[in-house]
Amino acid sequence: MLAFTWSSFAQQVVSGLSTGGVYASLALGLVIVYRSTRVINFAQGELSTFSTFVAWWLITEHGWPYWGAFAATLAASFAGGVLLQRTVFRPVERAPVLTVVMVTVGLLILLNGLTAWIWGGDEKIFPSAFSTRAIHAGGVAFSIQDLGSIGVSLAAVLLLWVLFQFTKVGLGLRAAALDPDSSRLLGVPVGWMLALGWGLATTLGALAGLMYAPGAQLDPNMMRGVLLYAFAAAVLGGLESPLGAVVGGLLLGVILNLLGTYVDFFAGDMRLVGGLAIILCVLLVRPQGLFGRAVARKV
Repeated sequence: MLAFTWSSFAQQVVSGLSTGGVYASLALGLVIVYRSTRVINFAQGELSTFSTFVAWWLITEHGWPYWGAFAATLAASFAGGVLLQRTVFRPVERAPVLTVVMVTVGLLILLNGLTAWIWGGDEKIFPSAFSTRAIHAGGVAFSIQDLGSIGVSLAAVLLLWVLFQFTKVGLGLRAAALDPDSSRLLGVPVGWMLALGWGLATTLGALAGLMYAPGAQLDPNMMRGVLLYAFAAAVLGGLESPLGAVVGGLLLGVILNLLGTYVDFFAGDMRLVGGLAIILCVLLVRPQGLFGRAVARKV
């Protein structure tokens, strides 16, 4: 257990925000899909891992510069998400929820096996766009890699907020998710709006993988545990709230990092217990999450 000092506390908060940005990106993708389908996409982590392997392949096997591979991977992930919705999920969009859930589980298994078949199951080192060098401010050392990861994640969230709040496409996305039947009557192409939502969700997953991989070992199961934390973040913030997913992810990253640093019990793999405990507590105390709205039901 690390002795408490204000400098170490600040360092752990920044490190937690860096990890929380990954959780927030993945959680936001979960929320976007859930708002339109009422289903948790259990394949979100495997989609993220597959996209990260694509970036690794472009960088190491084909010599692409990092940011070129970064942009190409995000674009390919977006196109892949749209294609998945139109070919895999569109035919079952009116099926029972359990059917759609099983499709996401099947996609998880398929992508995991495909990733291992194409690139092997051994661990690989993923390059970072940012230096691991520390910068000092007020006697506190901050990692440039952590600060860069936070900046990229927040920039993505800001761009999405602008899209949803100030564009006709964003308005169509929100309308299609909240009331698809009425939206169709108003001329909104609901099917393509849902496909666009899936594209954004897979792009956010790719971003999460690209930011997480430099600090971890890249393998076919890399994002499996991260998906649990992202789900905890989405539940904490509210499965209906994109803002809640972002706040929940950042908050969860800081909380778990501080617990792992200052409480011996939560070190290492026991962080998973912390994520599960947060899900349980939120469901018991406030099932709709911090930013969700309680639904009144007639008895």
